[in-house]
Amino acid sequence: MTSKAPTETIARYLEALFYIEAEGEVARGARLADWLGVSRPTVTMALRRMSRDGLVRVTKHEIGLTKTGKAEAAAVVRKHRLMERWLTDALGLDWVVADQEAARLEHAVSDVVVDRLFEVLGHPTTCPHGNPIPGYGVADSAEVRLSTVAPSTAARVSRVSEVAEREAPALLAYLQEKGLVPGAELAISEIDTVGRTLRFEVRGTEFVLSRETADKVWVVPSSPKISVRSHAGD
Repeated sequence: MTSKAPTETIARYLEALFYIEAEGEVARGARLADWLGVSRPTVTMALRRMSRDGLVRVTKHEIGLTKTGKAEAAAVVRKHRLMERWLTDALGLDWVVADQEAARLEHAVSDVVVDRLFEVLGHPTTCPHGNPIPGYGVADSAEVRLSTVAPSTAARVSRVSEVAEREAPALLAYLQEKGLVPGAELAISEIDTVGRTLRFEVRGTEFVLSRETADKVWVVPSSPKISVRSHAGD
C-alpha cells in the first residue's frame, strides 16, 4: 500500500481509471493508452508499479482500483473539479480552458488550498460540467444518458460526461455554445433509429445530435415516459 501522495504520472492514471469506471466502462490497458495518449508498454509498466503499491488490481479482462486506489483517485479528481470551479466561477474561463488549466494545476495544489477553495467557492458539489466532486456531491440517482430517453419526454441536463471533457474538447465547447449545460431543460421530439440521431429543443431552439454525442450527456427525465435501453459497457 502507498503511504505518500502519488506522483503526477501515477495521478493521471488514477484519474483516468476513476473517470472510466464512473462512465460504466471496463478499464483495459488499450483504453488507458488511448485516454492518456501513451503506448501500451508504457501503460503496462505503470500498472505494474501501481499494482505493487496496492492501487490497482489487474486481471486478464480488466483493471480495477483497489480501496486505496479509489481513495487516491478521488482525491485527485476532487482537486481537479474544485480547480475547474475556481477557474470558471472566479476567473471567468470557459469550460474547455478551465479543464485544461485544472489538469496542469491540480498536481501542485495542496490539501490546505483545496479545503480553502471549497469554503471560498461556497461549498460546491459539482464541477462546471455537473460531475459530482468526490466527498462533496453524488450523482442524481434518476439520471440517464440522453440517448436513452424516449420521444415526447422532457428532461433536465444533469452533467456532461468526462469522456467528452477529455476526449472531445471541441464537443465540450459546442455543448456550452448551444446551451446544453447542467440545468438546461430539454424537450425531446424525435429519435431517428436509422440515422441514429436525436432531435430536441433547448431554450426555444431546436438541435439534432448524433446518438454517440447524446451518449455523453446525462439528464434527469421530468416525465414518466422514458425507455432506458441497454448500452455497451454499462
